[in-house]
Amino acid sequence: MRNKVLFLLILVFVLCSFSVDAQRGVRIAYIDTEYILENVPEYQEATVQLNAKADKWKNEIAAKLDIIEQKRKNLSNEKALLTAELISEREEDISFEEKEILDYQQKRFGPNGDLFIQKKQLMQPIQDQIFAAVQDMAAGRKYDLILDKTETIMLYSNKSLDVSEQVLRSITRSSKRKQAQSKAEKRAAKDEELIPEVNLELEAREKALEEKKAQRESAIEKARQEKLDARAAKVKAAEERRQKILDDRAKAKQAKLDERSKTTTVKTENDTISNKTEIKKEPVKETKTRAQLIEENRQKKLADRAARKKALEDKKKKILEDRQKAQDSINKNN
Repeated sequence: MRNKVLFLLILVFVLCSFSVDAQRGVRIAYIDTEYILENVPEYQEATVQLNAKADKWKNEIAAKLDIIEQKRKNLSNEKALLTAELISEREEDISFEEKEILDYQQKRFGPNGDLFIQKKQLMQPIQDQIFAAVQDMAAGRKYDLILDKTETIMLYSNKSLDVSEQVLRSITRSSKRKQAQSKAEKRAAKDEELIPEVNLELEAREKALEEKKAQRESAIEKARQEKLDARAAKVKAAEERRQKILDDRAKAKQAKLDERSKTTTVKTENDTISNKTEIKKEPVKETKTRAQLIEENRQKKLADRAARKKALEDKKKKILEDRQKAQDSINKNN
């Protein structure tokens, strides 16, 4: 907004200054920078390469963010098996990795990131060529004012005032001349050995800057490696604690199964002994009435039911005691 206001003030000043010379009309033209850039092959090729690089960066960031999201899902599924301390450490690791990815995203796509810098570097030579072509045209054709359609709010513009094609042809001719000169220079360079001018002071400054840059990068890499090592140690310790908890639970479960199997074996042996005793007593049984047999059968069923009930109560009591022991063991390990 500030630039537009400044431009309008300059425009008013120029028009007022031109109004003094009433003998000739004010010559005004405009260009469309976007149209010119779309028709410069070098710019389009560089733009395609830059967009491909940006897409590659975006895919890298998306893949890393997908990995982070999967780690969050895994942690959510495993929370029942982990202690509060292990959960906190895993969440801290995930946050650290996510911050690294966001820092990388800022480095590539931030206001001062690689994409912005490379776009600026790509635009600058073309803008310089456009500016030079406009200056030459203004001087040669006596234009008083040449506007840029992409930078100015133009409610109406006569197509006859558009000199974008002339500027584009001027840039194309300049590019061809430069390429021809470059080829001639290359042929001349083969015929003679060129001795470059050496600036010792400049080389010393550049060397000092490179050394400082290398030291800074080394310190950053060292700090990053220390963080990664510390995180790896935490992850390893957490995994060992988690595995120990799982092993203890597996041992407790196996102990319950062994105890249950032992109880079933004892019951089977008791039933076998009872059956043998009944078989031995059968030959000496006396003849009884039907009512006596019914009563004995009823008493036997009641006794069997009481015995099963007692066995179930003992089994339930044993299971509760085993669970309490396993829980105490887990709490003690934690």
